[in-house]
Amino acid sequence: MRLRFILAFRAAAFLAAAILTAGSGAATAKAQEAPAQQADAGAVPVIAGLPAGARAAAAGIDGEKIRAHVRFLSLDLLEGRGPGTRGGELAAEYIATQFALAGVEPAGENGTYFQRVPLYAVHTVEDKTKFAFVPADGAALDLEYGDEIVAKDQTGQATAEIDAPIVFVGYGIDAPEYHWNDYAGADGKIIDVTGKVVLVIVNEPPSNDEKFFKGKALTYYGRWTYKYEEAARRGAAGVLIIHRDDLASYGWDVVRNSQAVEKSYLEGDPNATLRAAAWIQHDVAQKLFTMAGLGDLDKAIDRAGVPGAFHAVELPVRLKAHIESRVRRYVSANVVGRVAGAEPGGNAVLYTAHYDHLGIDPEMKGDNIFNGAADNGTGCGILIEMARAFAQSPVKPPHAVYFASVTAEEQGLLGSQYLGMHPPVPAAQMGLDLNFDMLLPVGIPRSVNLGGAERIDFWPTVKTVAKAFDLELLPDPSPMAGHYYRSDHFSLARVGIPAFSVDQGDLFAGHDLAWGEAQVADYEEHHYHQPSDEYKADWDFRGNAKLARFGFVLGWLASEQKKPIEWQPGDEFEAARKAGTRD
Repeated sequence: MRLRFILAFRAAAFLAAAILTAGSGAATAKAQEAPAQQADAGAVPVIAGLPAGARAAAAGIDGEKIRAHVRFLSLDLLEGRGPGTRGGELAAEYIATQFALAGVEPAGENGTYFQRVPLYAVHTVEDKTKFAFVPADGAALDLEYGDEIVAKDQTGQATAEIDAPIVFVGYGIDAPEYHWNDYAGADGKIIDVTGKVVLVIVNEPPSNDEKFFKGKALTYYGRWTYKYEEAARRGAAGVLIIHRDDLASYGWDVVRNSQAVEKSYLEGDPNATLRAAAWIQHDVAQKLFTMAGLGDLDKAIDRAGVPGAFHAVELPVRLKAHIESRVRRYVSANVVGRVAGAEPGGNAVLYTAHYDHLGIDPEMKGDNIFNGAADNGTGCGILIEMARAFAQSPVKPPHAVYFASVTAEEQGLLGSQYLGMHPPVPAAQMGLDLNFDMLLPVGIPRSVNLGGAERIDFWPTVKTVAKAFDLELLPDPSPMAGHYYRSDHFSLARVGIPAFSVDQGDLFAGHDLAWGEAQVADYEEHHYHQPSDEYKADWDFRGNAKLARFGFVLGWLASEQKKPIEWQPGDEFEAARKAGTRD
């Protein structure tokens, strides 16, 4: 088996070399065809604090090298880069090899580029899994799996037996900064939910006040992942999240389909302890409310969002369940490299981009390889090319710069979560993480979305650099979607590291806004998480290169800061930053 893998990787390396050679030729041809556009795309403005050598290194970032990396990483040969698969290993080996060729030092385990990430995947056996609501008096209500309830046993055990009382805890939020605790009963005392099942509402209390759950923008308290984590911290055996289309912003089919496939977890994750991490359909939740004598569910949801109007209550109903799971244990790897700085110590900078995708669907007819060219071959190509630029810069960055291509993002940010738990240097010494994920190579961007950058005190510098690069800063187009909590930078923010993603906006050179919006809409509708997300020869990688240069300059200036970058006072991640500084 190992010999076949080595031979496969040698073949991959040969193809990669050919692609890179072809890419260099394409770069020369493009430069000859459109010198004016190339000059525009490759320009690096003069910015205070950026040495001439660093500016030259940034200007040397080559869109055609990014193209070559994207093309290789999205070949059928890599089988969709599923974590723990041969294709995923090939991708990791390829990225490590590119780091080595560029002169980037290993920063993984035992002198290698690899940080092993131990995982297990859980698939619920639907036809053998049973759920029922059992009232104190009267007949039990059996639930139909898939149409009415879906669940995962987070513990990775083959079977789970649950017979536990249900406690309705509103939105399931404990937010002391807002003087809000949904686990408090009518007497003001916290209800002990150890060994019980908590019933929670998706999302968070509605607000138009920026000082109360940040107004219309979704905070992490509204994410379903938080509901599970908070209940697990309190010792609950399970969670039932009530789904309602308008509050979730997606239909029940999305929930059902996402739970129909296996879900991976980190080995040893202290928050992955629920025997039933479940969702229930709105109408089923209404039946539960009627059975418990609580009346109208929607009115209860309204009350749960009003300060002082809600108190947690234990229902006269138990959840009885038998859950069977197929469990697969495997190991994947983050790929981590380092470029040494001129000075030791803090203010290290981290760049991240996930390399995994969805692998192969054996049940799908026809093309069943999810190549993930845009998602996230583009981010990987940018990461590799930035690493080369830093490593080959004529001047060293002020402090160390790290590059991490992480695994299992599509499984729930697990690779970056592990990286945050085991960073290459203590989190307090990390000044900034910049993440790159799914940047469509359709032209030269004139706008960016940097959601979360305004939450750190480096924000004035970010604005200055964006203006210098002729990049308009756009607000989050859908703040209630909680995009900040859905990409790998979030895993670093959770341990206190100031972090955000560099996302292009919809305005591109030579086109109006409607054109850019149409490109994004077409990708999301026809290619996102589909086998058709494949490399296209007519893609324009000048925009990827521009954003790589932008990220290079931001990282350099962050590394140059005389004091650590901090979260704005009162931010939800400020406490983690301060705790890391004290450790």
